[in-house]
Amino acid sequence: MKISTVIIFTALVANLGIIPFSYAEPSVEIIMEKTTYSYCEKLFYTIKVSEVTGNPAIIHIRDETGKGSSAIPIPITDLENPIPSRVAFEKEIFPLGKYFIDVNYSGAQTTAEFTLIDADKVCIPEVVKPIMANWLSGNISDGFLIDAFQKFTEEENIFKIPFDINETSVYDITIPEWVKNVGYWWLEGAINDDELVNAINNLIERNIISLSQDKKDEI
Repeated sequence: MKISTVIIFTALVANLGIIPFSYAEPSVEIIMEKTTYSYCEKLFYTIKVSEVTGNPAIIHIRDETGKGSSAIPIPITDLENPIPSRVAFEKEIFPLGKYFIDVNYSGAQTTAEFTLIDADKVCIPEVVKPIMANWLSGNISDGFLIDAFQKFTEEENIFKIPFDINETSVYDITIPEWVKNVGYWWLEGAINDDELVNAINNLIERNIISLSQDKKDEI
């Protein structure tokens, strides 16, 4: 009688899926937004997991030579976790070529790759964005914004500024208040770098952004 009871109990437990017991390692996958990027673009990918274990995903990004980032812990709170980069690819930091994203999550590992190319796009360095924000807030003058455009893109020569900017003239450059809308659009991502450059150059060419008339006469 006792033996029969044990057999029946064992069968019931097995039917409930409790016996046999095995541990399945969670899976992890990298879903790339795209596999080719160019300067000025921002890396975007999604980490997809089979279960949320409470552990972070550990990410390394490396180039073809093996040179890479330090370990980057990414909290995993959902089965699909979008990972947008906060900064764009810049020539001064990222050489052209192939890159790899290595992810380790609760013992599971995976790798994805992408290629960085030079598509000859107009690219304004990220350092200009806080300067633009300060100008929009009224913390710096019009001239300091134009000076930043010129200094930080001097090598590319994308802004066509026809007047010299020095310690004196920097205070004599005027930009109409309504032009700030263009700055807001750029910071919010409504227009890209190329569109901002075209807008500023057009305003300079039309003398909407200019030196004050008195200073022009002196020059």
